[in-house]
Amino acid sequence: MIKSKGRKIPRFRSLDKLIKFFETHDMGEYWDEMPEAHFEVNIKKRIHLFSLDAELESKLTEIAKLKHVSSQRLINAWLKEKLQEQRKRGRGERQTAYNAV
Repeated sequence: MIKSKGRKIPRFRSLDKLIKFFETHDMGEYWDEMPEAHFEVNIKKRIHLFSLDAELESKLTEIAKLKHVSSQRLINAWLKEKLQEQRKRGRGERQTAYNAV
C-alpha cells in the first residue's frame, strides 16, 4: 500500500464544505486518515429500467409528491396491484387488460 504524504484532513463545519474540499483535492493524499468502511452489497437484487411517456411521467411524479413517496415506489405499488387484479381475474381475460392500455 502506498503511504500518504502525511497531510491532515482539515476540520469542516459542514458536510458541504468537506465535499467541496475533495472536489479539488486528491483523496489518496489523505488515505491514512480515512475511516475504515464496512458495508454489505446485495448483488442478487436487480433493477430494471423502463421508459415512460413524458406526460405520463409528469403526472406520476405529481401524484407521488402528493403522496410523499418516490415515483419508483408509487409505480411499483400500482404495478403490484394491477398484477394481483390480473391473477384474480384469471387467465382468460389477459387480452382485456392489454387492450385497456
